[in-house]
Amino acid sequence: MAPLPTLSTDQVSAFLELSRRGTLRQAARSLHITEQGVRNRLIALERQIGVELYHKKRGRRSTNPLTTEGRRFLPRAMKYMEAARGLADLFSQRSAPEEIHVAASQYLILYVLIDAVRRFHAERPDVRVRLSSHTEQEIEELLVRDADFAFGVAAPYEPPSELEYHDLFPLQWSLIVPPRHRLSRSKQVPLREVAEAPLILFERGSTGRSHVMNAFHSAGLTPRIEMETTNTEIIVRMVEAGLGVSIVPLLPSGTVTKGRKVAVRELSKPVRPIQSGILKRKGESLSSASTEFMKFLHPDSRK
Repeated sequence: MAPLPTLSTDQVSAFLELSRRGTLRQAARSLHITEQGVRNRLIALERQIGVELYHKKRGRRSTNPLTTEGRRFLPRAMKYMEAARGLADLFSQRSAPEEIHVAASQYLILYVLIDAVRRFHAERPDVRVRLSSHTEQEIEELLVRDADFAFGVAAPYEPPSELEYHDLFPLQWSLIVPPRHRLSRSKQVPLREVAEAPLILFERGSTGRSHVMNAFHSAGLTPRIEMETTNTEIIVRMVEAGLGVSIVPLLPSGTVTKGRKVAVRELSKPVRPIQSGILKRKGESLSSASTEFMKFLHPDSRK
C-alpha cells in the first residue's frame, strides 16, 4: 500500500481560502498571514499530492484561480476540513450549532426561502440557516469558489461544468396593473395592448427581462419602457404607485402581490416560464441537514 501524503489542515485551509477569495492576497488577509505564507502552504500541498492546484502566472486574472485538477480537488478538500472539524469537536463540551449557508436570488429569498426557513426551524431548531442574496451569475461563481456555501437556489443561468442543477418549480408570468387601469377590465390582456402602456421592466442583463423582451419581439412588438429596476418587490410598489404596468413572475400562492393595491391579469400570449431550482457542486455529498432543508423548498411542502 502506498504511503498516505502528509497533508495539514493549514495547507488545505490555504487552498480553500484561495478558492473562496480568488487571489493569494485576499486569502492571506483572511488567514491573517503573509502572502508568501499562503504561497508556501500551497506549494507544500501541491508537492504532497503531485499536481498543480492553481494558476501561477501573473497578469489578467480569471474569475476562478484553480486549475482543472484544483477544481477536482476542491470538493474533497471541503470534506477533509469538515472531517477535521468533526474530530476537533468530538469531545468538546458544547459544539456550535450546525449551519447551512445558502446563496439565492432576492426574489426566491423573499417569497420562498423565508417561509421555508421558518418551517424548517420549527422542526430543526438545532440548525442555523444563513441566506445570502446574489444574482444568478454570482451564485454560480460563489458555489464554484466558496466552500462556505452549501448550495444555491436560483433560476439557472448557464451553470458551469462544476455544478449540477435540480429543478424545483416554474415561475409563471402575469401582468400587474393599478386597480383602475384600463388593462384591468379584461381577464386576459394581449401583448399589443401592454406594449402601448408605460412599462416597468427588470434591469438590463437579467434573466427576467430577456424572457419578457423575447415575448414582445416574437410578437413583432416594441414595448414602451418607462422605468427599470432590480427586483420584483420594487416593481410591485411602482405599479401600486401608478408609475406604470409590469409583467412579473408570480407564485401560485399569491404571496408576491398579497396586500398590494394592484390587479393581476393573465396574458393572452404567455411569457416563457422561469425554471427555478437548486444548484450544487457536482459530485459533492451534502450534509443531512442540507438535504432535509432542501425538502422544504419543494412546492408540495408548502401545502
